[in-house]
Amino acid sequence: MEGGDSLKNSLSWLHGVINGKIGHGLEAIVLQGLRVVHAEKGFMRFDFVVPNAVSEHVEIESKVNANRGKLMHVVVEVRRKGNGEVIAEGKLWMAANKLTLAQVSKL
Repeated sequence: MEGGDSLKNSLSWLHGVINGKIGHGLEAIVLQGLRVVHAEKGFMRFDFVVPNAVSEHVEIESKVNANRGKLMHVVVEVRRKGNGEVIAEGKLWMAANKLTLAQVSKL
C-alpha cells in the first residue's frame, strides 16, 4: 500500500468506523467484513460480502478524480465479484474540514 499521511489517516478513519469506534455503530454493522484489497493515494479497492441481504459478493473501487485543495471529486463503483458487472455507481464532491480523527469520533 502506497501513499502518505492522508492515506494513513483515511485507513485509520475507515478502521475506526468498521470497528465501531467512530460513528453510531450502525456503520460497523453494515460494513462488517469489508476488506481493503489495495490502497494508494487517491484510490482504494475493497472486497465485501453484503450481509443479511442476498449474500452478494462485490468489489468496491473508489477513486479521486479531481483534487482542488479542500474540494475533491470522488467516484465509487460497486461491481459483482463474479462477472465484473457494475451494479452501483456514486459520484460526489467533498469539502475538507480541519477536524481531527479524535474530534470526529466525539461527534
